[in-house]
Amino acid sequence: MKLDSTFVKDLLPWSYEYDGVTLRGWHTPVTGKPVIHFIHGNGFCGLVYEPMLARLQSEFDIFISDVQGHGDSDGGDTFWGWNGNARVCAAIWREKLSPWQGVAKIALGHSFGGVLSALLVSEFPELFDMAILLDPVLFSRSMIGAVTVSEWLGLGPINQLSKQTLKRRSQWSSREQAFQSLHNRGTYKGWSERALQAFVQYAISQDEEGGLASLKCKPEREAEIFATVPDRLWSMLAKIDTPTQILYGEDSFPFVAKSAGRLHRNQAWIAARKVSGGHCFMQQYPEQTVKTIKQLILRQLQ
Repeated sequence: MKLDSTFVKDLLPWSYEYDGVTLRGWHTPVTGKPVIHFIHGNGFCGLVYEPMLARLQSEFDIFISDVQGHGDSDGGDTFWGWNGNARVCAAIWREKLSPWQGVAKIALGHSFGGVLSALLVSEFPELFDMAILLDPVLFSRSMIGAVTVSEWLGLGPINQLSKQTLKRRSQWSSREQAFQSLHNRGTYKGWSERALQAFVQYAISQDEEGGLASLKCKPEREAEIFATVPDRLWSMLAKIDTPTQILYGEDSFPFVAKSAGRLHRNQAWIAARKVSGGHCFMQQYPEQTVKTIKQLILRQLQ
């Protein structure tokens, strides 16, 4: 069942230390093509998106940034927050981007990573020429207010995703059992076989002696992210002047479409498009997603 990926085999590793925590990621060999900077969703890691990223490689270099506690990046004792993680991603990118001087740079992110990518182009507009946000969880003002009040009152997480994450299974006897357990269920419903294989191979670890297979991203960290919100999200979004495209799934969370529409109405350079699928539409339909991404980038860079 092991995924055989030429794309992954050819990737080059990178690392970066911040606050005593080592962050890790990957990039394709430098070819002089435009480069995509990719940030994953909560609980995932960059290589989980192999079906999409491998198809993009023919026309783009790829730089994959795994945030704290995801993939092979260390978790650290303290979650740096959404804005803090975005700033760390910016610091990493500044240090690593020299091989791509003179080529177009595209920020691409899914869900949590889509929001981080939005924060990046808001606070550091000089780093990217355009952004594509895949079903970014752009919480409404009322949702943000509810979480903030809950924190003030010490009520703990009110987000159902956070509560569900803590209850979700995180260990299996093998990767094969994990695949069977997750197949076409919950978050993974409708995923392509290859996408789920990528999740099981790259977001789950298993020791060489055949011990338990465990999620690399600890449920506590995933829940912590779901239980928090970005600081000053909507004021940050209002500052975006980088051409930005938002793709949202027709079967995703309703607030994503509403927030995307609001941004488009208020800022002409931010466009929103509905696509087939749910919150993880790129894992359900990687070929169609790549086709759309390529069209959007080509149109912007012409």
